[in-house]
Parts: sequence; C-alpha cells; structure tokens
Amino acid sequence: MPLADLSNRYALANELHARPFPSLNAPCRAAFLAIKPEEGAPARDKSKDLAHLIKLLDRHGAPHPQPGATHYFGQIGKHLLKWESHTEFVTYTLFGEGVAETPFDAATFALFSEDWLAEAPGVRITSALIRIEVETDDSVIRRKITDWFVPESLAVSRILDKSAIIAGDFRIDPAGHMRLAVFAAPETGAQRVGRIVQRLCEIETYKTMSMLGLAKVRNIGPELGGLEAQLTELVTGMADDSRPTGAHEGTLKSLLAVSADLESMVAQTSFRFGATGAYEAIVSQRIDVLREERFAGRQTFQEFMMRRFDPAMRTVKSTERRMRQLAERAERAGNLLRTRVEVERSAQNQSLLESMDRRADLQLRLQKTVEGLSIVAISYYAVSLAGYLLYPLGEMTGMSKGLITALAAPPVVLLVWLLVRRIRRQIDGD
Repeated sequence: MPLADLSNRYALANELHARPFPSLNAPCRAAFLAIKPEEGAPARDKSKDLAHLIKLLDRHGAPHPQPGATHYFGQIGKHLLKWESHTEFVTYTLFGEGVAETPFDAATFALFSEDWLAEAPGVRITSALIRIEVETDDSVIRRKITDWFVPESLAVSRILDKSAIIAGDFRIDPAGHMRLAVFAAPETGAQRVGRIVQRLCEIETYKTMSMLGLAKVRNIGPELGGLEAQLTELVTGMADDSRPTGAHEGTLKSLLAVSADLESMVAQTSFRFGATGAYEAIVSQRIDVLREERFAGRQTFQEFMMRRFDPAMRTVKSTERRMRQLAERAERAGNLLRTRVEVERSAQNQSLLESMDRRADLQLRLQKTVEGLSIVAISYYAVSLAGYLLYPLGEMTGMSKGLITALAAPPVVLLVWLLVRRIRRQIDGD
C-alpha cells in the first residue's frame, strides 16, 4: 500500500505472539527459575540478563537470541529452554522428556551449573520442580500426593473440564524448590499440557512477586505507626487555645516534617504497592482460567489463595490506604494550622503597626519641640549678629545697645521662623 505504516506496527502486532505456550507430551518434567535484582529491578540493565542467557546457551552450543530480545525458546542439550524477560525479573524454564523414578529429582537443575548461577545478575525469587504424569486412577493420585506433599497446605483440583489434576503445597523443599504435580488425562493434548504447566509457573511467580508488597508493609510498619502517633499528637495540640502566641509556628514546622516523611514514604512504596495489585490480579486470573473442580475433598488452588494469599493482599491494600489517608490528614491539618498561624501573625502585625503609629506621633511631637527650640537658638545667634551690624548706627543716633537689640529681635525671629517653615515644607513636598 502507498500508505506508510506506524514505525512500530509490526513490533506491536508480533508482541501478541511473542510468548507461545510450550507443547509438552506427558510424561515429562519441568524446572522453573525466576531471578530479579535485590533492589532497583525495574531500572536494571536488561542487557546483563541477555548476556547471562547467552553464557548458558554458549555452554551447550545453542543459537543466540536476537539483540534486545525479551524472550527465547529453543533446544539446549536434551532439554527445551524457555526464557522470558519481564519488568522486574527474568524466568528460565527447562522442559525434559520423561520423569525420574525419584519424585521431584532436582537433577534437571544441574543444567544450571553452580558457576553460572553464581554470575546471575540478581537473586532467586522462586524456583519450582514440576512433574507431569499420565494418570487417571484417583486412588493412585491420592496416594502420590499424600506421599509427595505436606497435607496441611496441600491444594488439589481437577481443571479444564477434567483434562488434568494439579497439586502443590506451596512449600520450599530441602533442595530449595517448590513442588508442583500435573496428572494429565491420556486424551489431553500436548498444547493443553504446555498451557497448564505455564499457568502453574505464572501462578507461583506472580504469587511470590505479590508477597513482596507484604514484606514492604512489614518493613515500614514501625515507621508508619510512629508517624501516625506523632500526627495525632500534633493535631490534638492544635485545639489547645491556652498555648502561648507563637507556639503554633513550632507545631506547624513539626507537622510539615511529618507530612514530608509521609509523602516520601508514599513515593517510595507507590511502585511496589501498584505492582502488588497488578500481580495479584494476574494470579487470580490465571487460577480462574483453570476452571477448578474439587478433588478428593481437598482445597482447591483458589481456596488456598483465599485463605492464605488474599489476607496478605488485603493487608497491603489496607496499609496503602492508611498511608494515603495519613498524608491527606497531615495536609489538611497543615492547611488549618497555617491559617491559624497567619491569623496570629496578622494580629501581631496589627499590634506592631499600632505601636509604630504611637511612636511616630511621639516622634512628631518631639520634632515640633526640637523645631521650636531650634528657632529660639537660631534667632538668638541671628539677633546677636544683627546687633553687631546695627550698633554703629545706634552710636550715630544716640540709641543704646539694648534698645537696638530689642528693636531687631522681632523681625529676626519672624524671618527665622519663616525660613524654618519653608525648609520643612520643601522636605515634606519631597
């Protein structure tokens, strides 16, 4: 077509097909590993994840992924490897044919050598061994899951219209892995088995990632409780009208400090709490699509999550709401206290202005007094100078010095008064 395409049209369309489900023929096995940096996972250098994958592929002579790839699926030795890069973590899943005589034998993980694992750009968030068998005898399945899993936390269910039975206890075994079992019906296709295994890996991964929110809640709990107590004390003190003038300014500074701490805490936890909500939704969605049915009176995966997982998620949501409500309370209290401080300052300014008015009035009176004294002093010296000029005239006319001084004093004083008045008017005009 002569019409140009959007620059990333093909990339966006291909993204919908970028992570296909594996096709698995039971019996088979899978080993799952998820890795993330301890801190700053969203902003990590993803090229290190890709370089780590390439090191594994080079050990087995497998082809490399495309530069900047976010997923990979290919043969690696006798196994199939599926690698995916996500916002916070990367996952490795190995698929092998057949199952070992020993249930959940960790030999499959030997493909991940110790030195390669030691070079991983992060830490393990979860790992799992998945055993896929073909089995239809419920009594055999009951016996196996009783032997393989801890009964107190065991979750079992029929899924996808009786296509398979899944089981797991969500506990870490002595080798450090979760254990999950899939008992597929003989007629269940390879693609459906692959989707079941993929869903189980996703449930385990996103469940673990969601629980990071609970860990964050426990870390900030004491600090949040201290800020809440401090905020309550400050707000209670605001209602005390007996406090001296100016004391509320100190309260305002303390309140602003609490508000800043709360806003900082909200900023530091917003991503984790937001991610927790997103991961929780994925866990629920992945379980819903399995269309679980009860097996042998055991709890289903959904019931296990409802009893164990959902309360943790409610705790995270409750803490997030509590934190935001405290921040809003601190903001409202700060606005009220700021208004009160401004009113007090206005009253102080009014009092100061009145005091300045009184001082200005006293200064004006003093100025007028000094001005009168200045006229007297200047007139005295002016009359003396005028006398020196008029004394010779008095000798010619026979007038005495006292008479001459008396006659000269009134006009001299008048002239000095007029001169001082003119000078003051000029200053006032300027």
